[in-house]
Amino acid sequence: MRIILANPRGFCAGVHMAIDVVDQLLDICPDDPIYVYHEIVHNKHVVGRFVDRGVTFVEDVSEVPEGNIVVFSAHGISPAVRKDADARNLTTIDATCPLVTKVHMEAIRYAKQGYQILLVGHANHQEVIGTRGEAPDSIQVVEAPEDIPSLYIDDPTKLVYLTQTTLSTDDAEVIISALKAAFPEIKSPPSSDICYATTNRQHAVRQIAPDCDLCLVVGSRNSSNSVRLTEIAQAVGCPARLLDDVSELDPSWIAGKERVLVTAGASAPEDLVASLVRKLVTDHDGEIEVRDIFEEDVEFAIPATLKRMMRDQGIDPNERRIHITRPEITEDLYGTVPLTVSAS
Repeated sequence: MRIILANPRGFCAGVHMAIDVVDQLLDICPDDPIYVYHEIVHNKHVVGRFVDRGVTFVEDVSEVPEGNIVVFSAHGISPAVRKDADARNLTTIDATCPLVTKVHMEAIRYAKQGYQILLVGHANHQEVIGTRGEAPDSIQVVEAPEDIPSLYIDDPTKLVYLTQTTLSTDDAEVIISALKAAFPEIKSPPSSDICYATTNRQHAVRQIAPDCDLCLVVGSRNSSNSVRLTEIAQAVGCPARLLDDVSELDPSWIAGKERVLVTAGASAPEDLVASLVRKLVTDHDGEIEVRDIFEEDVEFAIPATLKRMMRDQGIDPNERRIHITRPEITEDLYGTVPLTVSAS
């Protein structure tokens, strides 16, 4: 079996930052309870590992005892959640991905300018719930072109669309094209709202998958960007499966498959990818080909509140900073495996 390992894959800069926030808090506040509002990222293994270390995840800030520490997840929150946290005198650490914050700021700005905002995304996703909360009277969510006829539009010349950051670029373009056809004067955001990591991982799958017999995507089912990767592989004619970890691998999926693409959603840890690859190498006499499609070198700083807490304890935040580079095939994760590297 030829195992095509896509680069980029796995953690993006926003996920690295959010996870690092909780890691740092556990280190510098070992005796304080740490709460996180919503899953810090959409991956059950990441969440489970933090639960094992004593972190408590809540879906309402009323569950956090007054005066305690709460971290807001990477997906962002509405102003109402922030207000509720302030009312409970909570120490808040905002781990919202900066690219999500960008969409929030756009929503606030356009609402103040009197625009109606059509937010392309999944209505029940935490990111969309948070963005919508910034201007609830100005925002309508569009999940599909079929939603367009039911929109309430005051002035078609004062419309703008924004998008959820983790959408499929293909799906988003279908909806955006339909919006432009229905409302020719609709305004676009200054730059694409779909994040660089989502776009890069999707492009890698779109480029590699046509040459493969199967695509295995490591990620949780509530991870929007992971689900999109499976859909993109299928759209280019490659059967695809989403699995949280190697324990979910069904032998019938890979029977007779000679070229298997392996990738991971932006919230999936690399050790889960490595476990899957080791299984394929061992059971199918596999060889790994690392296919480099894009190089990523993006880093987000930890939130200012956490920096202040670290300095108060005499810790230099810069000394604890983690620089993110491409995932490497290291022996401690992958063992000794047959390996080639190619660039596209």
